[in-house]
Amino acid sequence: MARHNITARPSIIIIGTGFGGLGMAIQLKKAGFMDVTLLEKAGRVGGTWRDNTYPGAACDVQSHFYSYSFEPKHNWSRKFGLQHELLGYMEHCVEKYDLAEQIRFNCEVAEAVFDSRHNNWALTLTTSETLEAQVVITATGQLNQPAMPDIEGMDDFKGTCFHSARWNHEYDLKDKRVAVIGTGASAIQFVPEIAGKAESLALFQRSAAWVLPKPDRPFKKWEQSLFKAIPAWDRLYRNLIYWKNESRGLAFTRFSGLLSIFARQARSEARRHVTDPEKIKHIIPDYQIGCKRILISNDWYPAINRSNVDLVTSPIEKIVSTGVQTRSGKHYPVDAIIFGTGFRASEFLSPIRVTGRSGLTLNEAWKDGAVAFKGITVSGFPNLFMLYGPNTNLAHNSILYMLESQFRYVLSCLTALQKYPGSAMDVRKDRLERYSSVIQNGLEGSVWSSGCSSWYLDANGKNTLNWPGFTFSYRFSTRSVDTADYQFLYPRE
Repeated sequence: MARHNITARPSIIIIGTGFGGLGMAIQLKKAGFMDVTLLEKAGRVGGTWRDNTYPGAACDVQSHFYSYSFEPKHNWSRKFGLQHELLGYMEHCVEKYDLAEQIRFNCEVAEAVFDSRHNNWALTLTTSETLEAQVVITATGQLNQPAMPDIEGMDDFKGTCFHSARWNHEYDLKDKRVAVIGTGASAIQFVPEIAGKAESLALFQRSAAWVLPKPDRPFKKWEQSLFKAIPAWDRLYRNLIYWKNESRGLAFTRFSGLLSIFARQARSEARRHVTDPEKIKHIIPDYQIGCKRILISNDWYPAINRSNVDLVTSPIEKIVSTGVQTRSGKHYPVDAIIFGTGFRASEFLSPIRVTGRSGLTLNEAWKDGAVAFKGITVSGFPNLFMLYGPNTNLAHNSILYMLESQFRYVLSCLTALQKYPGSAMDVRKDRLERYSSVIQNGLEGSVWSSGCSSWYLDANGKNTLNWPGFTFSYRFSTRSVDTADYQFLYPRE
């Protein structure tokens, strides 16, 4: 591949076409960066909203705020967007902003290596094809690698089994004996949808979730018309959602005692809908509310209360050819097993092997846990920018707000790069370490460090996912790059 003209705007590769990748591409286009290629491992855009097609899949952030600020949608069917609507919204953005020609589908990146001699990144696809770019932006998300449990005998099962993020739509669950392993955010949505179809449903729960009512309802036609006719009302409605959600950040990060109000509400809901005292005993969590992800649903507790749903809290010992066996010795014969066991969220960029300066791999750089300056850049990996990177996840507001903050910061970095043609910017190690220390100190007093084990924590027990403050403070800190935080490197040749 020919060397790029170093005086021109840099060539850019974006990995992933979910909300992060598409939004970044749109903003780059608006800013005049035309040499941009998006690589997508699947055959369609959409990220997590393409992958998770299980029954009942929907967002737990309000529709008007789970969309780009620069591309409002007025005709959301409900207050909380459904999977097919969110996917349709992204496909609409691809069409409106004419991104189709820039996307290469079925291109999974296996390896990315930085070449210090030319200040280029070389990306090797799983097909062995190699691509080059001066800048790489990763938008692979945190929920793209399904987590499968390590249970003895999984290969021995003679029935049908699949992960909720790889739903088998060909298999009819009607009148089948079904086992669901896991009671997290996905199960909370699909279990109520399938419980009425299955002959029996054995729900294997390791720990209960705090579940609050979902303030959801369909939008009326006149409301949709009003959003369209009066853009200012649409903006105001979006802002009201933002501040309502943002106020909850206080409870998660500073005053966790405020969460006890929600705990009382969850207990009340459970007792109102579930009549079996044995089930009640096991569906109220024993850990502090907010330590794990708080879930919202209006039909979870009624589904648990169904007579054909068996809530199993005895740990699974093994899976056998005919079903699931618990440590208590009980055997549950089933026709199908569905894993609602979540994602390997803390394995950022997995399974891509990323090698930066001096042969340093990202795995080596992150041996003590994933860190990134402002969640975006890592020392030793010049011109590599991450969207939705370490410690930018939220428990109280929309990740799209965080992504739009990151779009602006990355654009600011690219503008700075143009002032030093041919250079690559690498965040200074001392700035990254100082930033990481501030983040971890901020997390110490949060509800997420109150003692439970959750997907917010990596294998070392370190919270590498969550942002420990308000989203407006993150937006302020990413408003533009301070070039003093970076060293600008010139090609070694």
